[in-house]
Parts: sequence; structure tokens; C-alpha cells
Amino acid sequence: MTPRTLAFAIAVLASGPACAQQPVTVFAAASLKNALDEVGALFMKEGRGAVRFSYASSMTLARQLEQGAPAQAFCAADEESMDYAASRNAIQPGTRFNLLGNRLVVIAPMTSSLDKLDLNAQAITAALKGGRLAMGEVNSVPAGKYAKAALETLGAWSAVEKRAAYSENVRAAMMFVSRGEAPLGIAYATDAVADPKVKIVATLPENSHPPIVYPCAAGVQSNAGGVRFLEDLRKPSARTIFEKHGFTVL
Repeated sequence: MTPRTLAFAIAVLASGPACAQQPVTVFAAASLKNALDEVGALFMKEGRGAVRFSYASSMTLARQLEQGAPAQAFCAADEESMDYAASRNAIQPGTRFNLLGNRLVVIAPMTSSLDKLDLNAQAITAALKGGRLAMGEVNSVPAGKYAKAALETLGAWSAVEKRAAYSENVRAAMMFVSRGEAPLGIAYATDAVADPKVKIVATLPENSHPPIVYPCAAGVQSNAGGVRFLEDLRKPSARTIFEKHGFTVL
């Protein structure tokens, strides 16, 4: 065996098991945190490897992938962010699938006297009482885009636009309401039911905004662990977790 052949053999033997033990890095929309943390814990409990999650706004993550971030899997909260990643060759197209659906709701602090909100400009403005409407940024955060579309459909956007307090992701928007810093906010139903400090006072009609779809795909740097994780997302055990957290499994 030549020195070069020997060196190659050592490299292969050394890299194989190490690669198998490398954690799976998953980029995911902030609204998926509770459910995916639980799925990831199950993945590791079953001895399928370690999982590291990076949660943020979907478009922020898509742009990080475009810049070469080494994520093995990407789950977005809208098709636009996944389309962006695909157009920049940041995902493997053949691995893409739609995983989940969600609902958009209006929330108030649990201590609020408001229990039910009529979805029209006058009622929303009155409920704000001069305060802010917490929501995701409308140009980059999927929940913000959905919320703006819904308010436009309902004829309320022009009345509340100047009262909006934008945040970098839907979880951050919900925190404004949870801490009592905003009288109203718009979030996903799955986030709202997970926070005991907020309550749902209205559900935005599904036909008032584009369908809320969570697509997933493998990153261009995906490994075997990434493929296994994406496969596990569609197993009955994961479905049970997603439905428990209020998602619709597609």
C-alpha cells in the first residue's frame, strides 16, 4: 500500500463514523419551536442522532442558506421563503414537501377584559385603545404577510397600519402581548395556545389570506442524518406531536 493510499484509507475510516455522529442542523420557522423541539427529542431518544435547531423568521433563514449556512434541513412557514431558497439553489428540489398548516388569530393579554373581537376596522381600533397591534414584519415575516393580507381583505388595514408594532418573528410579536405591552397582536393559533398569558379573541377567516403552509426540504449540504430527520417528520409519531400542538398535518 502506497503512502497516499494509506492516507486515503485512514481518512475514510476516520471520517465515516464521525460524519454519522455529526448533529443534524435544522433551520426552522420560529412558530415551529415547541413542536420541533419535541420531535427532535424523540429523534435523539430513538438513537437516530443529535439535532440542533436554529429558529428565526423563514426569510431570514432562507437568506442564511443562500449564503452557505450548513443546515441539513429547512422548514419554513411559507412557500415564498422556500421558493427563495430554491431559486438560489440552497435546497435540494427533489426533497421538498408540504408538511403542515396553521390558523391565524388575534390575541390579547389574559388579563384583558376583551373576550371576543369583531373583525372590522372600528372594533379593532376601539380595542387597541391607542395602543399597538403587535405583528410580524410585513415584508419578511410570513405571519406578518398573512396578517396584512387578512386585514386588507377585512377592510381594516388602513385604519390600523400606523398602530402596528412590527417584530422580527411571530414569537417576538406574541411576547409584546404576553407581557402586556400591546393590547392586541396577531399570531398563529399554535403559538397562542402555548402561552398561558394570552387568549384568543378572534380567528381570522382562512379565505382572508393566502393558505398557511409549512414546506420542508433538505439543504444542499444535507447528510444522511438530515434525510432521516425529514423522513421522521412524516411518521405517525411526529404527526401526533404536531396535532397536539394545534397544527394541521398535510
